[in-house]
Amino acid sequence: MTTNNEKLLRVERLVLHFRTTVGAVQAVDGLDFSLDSNRAVVILGESGCGKTSLAKAILRLLPRNVGEYSGKVYLNGTDVMAFSEEEFRQNVRWVGMSLVPQAAMNSLNPVIRVGDQVAEPAMIHLGVKKDEAINLAKQMFQHVGVPVDFLVRYPFELSGGMRQRVAIAMALVTSPSLIVLDEPTSALDLLTQANIFNVLKRIKKELGTSFILITHDIATSSELADEVAIMYAGQIVETGNAKEFFPAPLHPYAHMLMASVPRLRADQDPEFITGQPPSLINLPTSCRFAPRCPKRFEKCDQDPPIIEKNGRKVKCWLYA
Repeated sequence: MTTNNEKLLRVERLVLHFRTTVGAVQAVDGLDFSLDSNRAVVILGESGCGKTSLAKAILRLLPRNVGEYSGKVYLNGTDVMAFSEEEFRQNVRWVGMSLVPQAAMNSLNPVIRVGDQVAEPAMIHLGVKKDEAINLAKQMFQHVGVPVDFLVRYPFELSGGMRQRVAIAMALVTSPSLIVLDEPTSALDLLTQANIFNVLKRIKKELGTSFILITHDIATSSELADEVAIMYAGQIVETGNAKEFFPAPLHPYAHMLMASVPRLRADQDPEFITGQPPSLINLPTSCRFAPRCPKRFEKCDQDPPIIEKNGRKVKCWLYA
């Protein structure tokens, strides 16, 4: 358990670069953020900004072409980056924190019943027998709103929304304190998306689980978020309380992201961000958003520091 002063998760100077034939892809480039217990942080940004790479870095689900992987990841006050791969597999992944991947159909084995797949992590990581693991799977099905008789069904017999709920149940079965959700509703219709987020809110309330929600869907993510982190070109450029961020983002990029969302109750057309994000192989030494920023001025030729403003953090010279 965390103490009153200790964050559930604390990430310091996290770096994840990938080797390629044309240079190093700086997908995660010195990130810092933290999360308290029973809280949800949503990480927003355009495609290709490094959001999924951040999830892989935190959970140490790394491909073979890793060039640099460094930094600190503290879970309940323990630096899990210092663990060996076997220690991390046994004591952290699934037990302390788990993942709900982007495409549930691709993550479920098509020839194994979903009940057995949800029970398997409990058998491996908690050391319980199959009957007890199946009972845990039943409890998780009830939490996520899946009928218990679906335990004996195969993934192809379930709808997309039900498969996503099964993936959430699998992530929950070992009772981790933190779940990372990577675009959990990207392939679902709007009604199913709303139902999934209602499930997540209920789990957060009933089980006290914390979430890292990685998405580019600003409107839907606001339903779950307690805090917001804006990611751009491998860096986090703004963090803050969700209630303060959504009405009034600080960073110009965050402001333009919010302006791109259609409004139901405002007679205002969505705006768009001109230009393209920089290549993660050849990043500028200036502010990374400067080439696209309408508020650029002379000082933006230098990389800005993280600046605190009213309890929020923003990486922009406008607030220096």
